[in-house]
Amino acid sequence: MDSLTPVDAGLTAVRVELDGPVATVALHRPHRHNAWTGRMHADYLTALARLDARPDVRAIVVTGTPPAFCVGGDRDALAGHAARGSYDSGLRDDVPRPGTGVRPEFDADFAVHYGLRVPVVAAVNGACAGIGLALAMFSDLRFGAASARCTTAAAKLGLPAEYGLSWVLPRLVGITRAADLLLTGRVFTPAETEQWGLWNGVLADGAETLAAAQACARRLATDVGPQAVRTTKAQLHADVLSADPAASIRASQRLLAAAMGTAEYREGVAALRERRPPRFEVTDHAATPGSTLGGATAEGTT
Repeated sequence: MDSLTPVDAGLTAVRVELDGPVATVALHRPHRHNAWTGRMHADYLTALARLDARPDVRAIVVTGTPPAFCVGGDRDALAGHAARGSYDSGLRDDVPRPGTGVRPEFDADFAVHYGLRVPVVAAVNGACAGIGLALAMFSDLRFGAASARCTTAAAKLGLPAEYGLSWVLPRLVGITRAADLLLTGRVFTPAETEQWGLWNGVLADGAETLAAAQACARRLATDVGPQAVRTTKAQLHADVLSADPAASIRASQRLLAAAMGTAEYREGVAALRERRPPRFEVTDHAATPGSTLGGATAEGTT
């Protein structure tokens, strides 16, 4: 795509808006409360790939066209799975796979969020179920509307936990609370779970939730160095998989040494000394100190 082509060109199940360095991706099937389909899946991955490739984009917010975030799999698609007796994602072979190739542990939906250059901030502005909940839980940061009805859903459909929720939920809220949500499939709200560790903020309604997520994304895009964000994000998600704190410390020391030779670090120090906001510029994001983190952190753990 050239710079004049809209980033959501050719996409029908998502909408993309750019506001300076912040992109907002809205799941867009409002007539079905943004129920997930193969087309939405393909459009979402395509939008992520296009945005992650743009150095001017520094943070991505994902939300749903009101009034819902995503109510899970489309009921007609679910009926099709039942009729076939098997699952079909509906994805074509030529769909982009952004975030893959960083670590093999990230090469699946929606762990690909962890491999992206930029942070993903979920704004759960309304009903959120099943695959929609997985998308939100695998985001780097999450904001929720207080009364949004959320559910893992699968158990009530006679299905096991889907899309890695059995991996991510215990890491966010502990195994006892994860078992509650996964085994019962009950409806819960961000207000009820505000203190559980699921949310970075719980807001009064969907509009305030989106505004809070976008404000957070703007801080990530303007107040801190883009290379620092990319590297720290990679450290965070790699170290979740590591049982070796010493390897993490050694990797961080190498990354610190590399970062101290960058213009980004020099600008951060200058801004601190001059008591002014930093003015970070994007350089070649394909060659940042975090680009070798996967191998560095993995040593001693494989």
